[in-house]
Amino acid sequence: MKTLLTTLHSKYIHASLALQYLKSYCKNEFENMEIREYTVNHDADYILGEIYKGKYDLVCFSCYLWNISETLTIGKNLKKVNPQVTIVLGGPEVSFDAVDLMEQHDFIDYIVIGEGEVTFQELLRYICKGQGKLEDIRGIAYRRDGCVYQTEERELIQELDAIPSPFSEGLEGYENKIIYYESSRGCPHNCKYCLSSTIKGVRFFSLDRVKKDLDLFLKEKVKQVKFVDRTFNAKKSHSLEIMKYIQKRDNGYTNFHFEITADLLDEETLEFLSQVREGLFQFEVGVQTTYDVTMEAIDRRVNFDKLSKTVKKISEFRNIHLHLDLIAGLPYENFQRFRTSFDEVYALKPEKLQLGFLKLLKGSGIRRDEKFHDYIYKDEAPYEVLANRYISYDEMLQLKMMEEMVEIYYNSHGFDYAVAFILCNFYDRPSDFYLDLAHYWEESGYHRTSHGRNELYEILLKFYGHRSFEAKDIFQEILKFDYVRQGKGALPDFFHHGENRDFKNRMHRFLQDQGNIAQYLPQYEGLPVKQILKKVHFESFAYDILKIIQNPRCLSIEREPITLLFDYDLKHKVFAKSKFYKVYL
Repeated sequence: MKTLLTTLHSKYIHASLALQYLKSYCKNEFENMEIREYTVNHDADYILGEIYKGKYDLVCFSCYLWNISETLTIGKNLKKVNPQVTIVLGGPEVSFDAVDLMEQHDFIDYIVIGEGEVTFQELLRYICKGQGKLEDIRGIAYRRDGCVYQTEERELIQELDAIPSPFSEGLEGYENKIIYYESSRGCPHNCKYCLSSTIKGVRFFSLDRVKKDLDLFLKEKVKQVKFVDRTFNAKKSHSLEIMKYIQKRDNGYTNFHFEITADLLDEETLEFLSQVREGLFQFEVGVQTTYDVTMEAIDRRVNFDKLSKTVKKISEFRNIHLHLDLIAGLPYENFQRFRTSFDEVYALKPEKLQLGFLKLLKGSGIRRDEKFHDYIYKDEAPYEVLANRYISYDEMLQLKMMEEMVEIYYNSHGFDYAVAFILCNFYDRPSDFYLDLAHYWEESGYHRTSHGRNELYEILLKFYGHRSFEAKDIFQEILKFDYVRQGKGALPDFFHHGENRDFKNRMHRFLQDQGNIAQYLPQYEGLPVKQILKKVHFESFAYDILKIIQNPRCLSIEREPITLLFDYDLKHKVFAKSKFYKVYL
């Protein structure tokens, strides 16, 4: 039988690890099997037509929060135009209400429940070879005589190395995509909002197996490998050995992303991390809340004081990108208390602060407690919370707008010094600033349209004036400094232009002086001036901007025109963060 394994990703750069596992586990018995992946941004009719033209006998969809609606629509219509096709669904979004789902959607022939490799193989033997009995296959839902049945739960695979590596035959098809990878399954935590809490214990792939895969990724110089282990550092001997192996064979290019629990990192691990190449690792730390009452309610055991100290220490290394997460809508955390969590996490100064919103996932413990906490949430995936006993929908809307401001004005890192100046001088709490900015944004109607880079700088400048903050001329120069650091481009008219008529000539004379090149730009020695000008930028400021960024609590300072030389970072398409020099033209 001709079999298709397919799914719809949220973005093109994503690739399905689950489908690759299924194919690698079954390929020795079932050769006529292929994987085709789409995104939710593809037109549903296009996907339907492509699958139909493939003339498959068996079509298997991997189902998640972000694609379940489109998947059901495509599957239903596929059955209409090809009634003979057998349709199988699997994945976390169909594993907890399989019988109800099949009773609601008669085009579904089978659902694979939970961990799928062994179950899917046995189901293929039944469908394609007529081997075995349906009722003996654990972990499925199926139809018979107009009724839907569900079999016993499938036990988990204990020897994970029994699953062949999906990368054993190379990386064809992974070009320009993130490599998703796992070295373990399960999680040591039992957080009620997470589906990992439904599976007890952590199982590990062998280190030899992991190292073999890592060798391939490093050899092929993939851009990023994203480990999907729910808590990568759950077992120190496992995680530290993997990181040391990566560091030893570092190709100077590939980045590795891990989800970690920061309070589990000990001194030995931190000492190792202090020595790795900048950009080799990035860590995602799920803080979620700093409120002990809430942590107890969701069965999350995290020592925030220890977490904070660890995060601060890693930040001091200046070599690892830190991504910290918060979740709004958790039990007992009202609007004001969530702001406290936000302020405490913001103070850790991560490279990215993700403000997320609770989703009542099927099968999660918190969904079972929905009535106790008076949860109101969307019936449709991703089942996002609208309100509960502790936080109103109006307050959630405020946090939604605040999230957008954090994404634009913090996570982009295009406004670092300007925002720091505002916070240091005019606000006691970061949440006050972002909420103020969110209210101004919405009252001004900016939320109704998208905005280009220049507009975002102008809006922040207008907000500053709207709030009648003092020292606007100083702030404008700081904002200009942030703007220039982001890359080449003509300076917008709303910034002060400090150059005089002879500025270009003086730039050329400066770069023609080999002493200046040796002092500031030795990497460009021997290049013609025209070539160097493509890699650097000169900008004049009305104040000594370097003094201000070193001491942002600086509302009054004498005018002191200076010129800065910025060295362009070609790899990241911005001016290098620390490569700017005070020069005299």
